[in-house]
Amino acid sequence: MKVNDKYFAISKAAKLAGVSTQSLQYYIMVGLIKPSMVTETNRRLFDESSIERIKLIKKLNKSGYPLRAIRELFLEGKA
Repeated sequence: MKVNDKYFAISKAAKLAGVSTQSLQYYIMVGLIKPSMVTETNRRLFDESSIERIKLIKKLNKSGYPLRAIRELFLEGKA
């Protein structure tokens, strides 16, 4: 579901990034990504830059980086 043509609900963001909703929820849980916005009703919304970050996480993970190492790269500002 698109909201205001610039924010996407978790299911749409996952689809646009090429991951499952469960994977995106896991990325959020382990601190790899944060929602761009949270509504008053606690809906997590994501913008285009968030979707690009999710794609990067997927690409790095697929190339052999464990999620823990990806998180460290983000924390160090290297990715």
